[in-house]
Amino acid sequence: MYNFFAYLSRMKNIKRWGLMRNTQEENIKEHSFDVAVIAHALVLIENKIFGKNIDENIVMKLALFHEAGEVFTGDIATPIKYFSPELKNALLLVEENCLEKLIRMLPVELQEEYSSLIFHEEAEEYIYVKAADRICAYIKCMEELRSGNNEFEKAANNIKSSIDAIDLDSVRYFMEKCIPGYSLSLDELNE
Repeated sequence: MYNFFAYLSRMKNIKRWGLMRNTQEENIKEHSFDVAVIAHALVLIENKIFGKNIDENIVMKLALFHEAGEVFTGDIATPIKYFSPELKNALLLVEENCLEKLIRMLPVELQEEYSSLIFHEEAEEYIYVKAADRICAYIKCMEELRSGNNEFEKAANNIKSSIDAIDLDSVRYFMEKCIPGYSLSLDELNE
């Protein structure tokens, strides 16, 4: 039996932002899709507008699998992950062990292919996934604030600062040209 895909299917059961009151829950499966869409856009912006040559297919695959380890660990809240260097290192070790366990749930013939997607941190293209992940977190904060949930105000400011520190033309472009649309109502989007 190969349970890899059954485990990934359970991504829909892992809720994000568990320590915060949410007006709309988000799971890691839908989050991974959103990250893949935005990471793909960032790479297309880099390639088509800024003349780079990055493989958008690799970036999309990395984005789809970037939260795979959370089927074992759940979504560990950022304040916990970064509470101390010792805890951060321990959690990294736990995540690595979980990812290795997940890979062993595949036929041997597929393990290498998926391993390069699951153990993604060293891929040079992963920078776009990390940027998209931050942008998606910012969008979530915007949505919560727009719904009147001020609990996300500090997170929005911190995440925005972290995005502003990313040195990618595509990120600056996306934040300037695409993010404002997330503040619009459906009627305003249709105008």
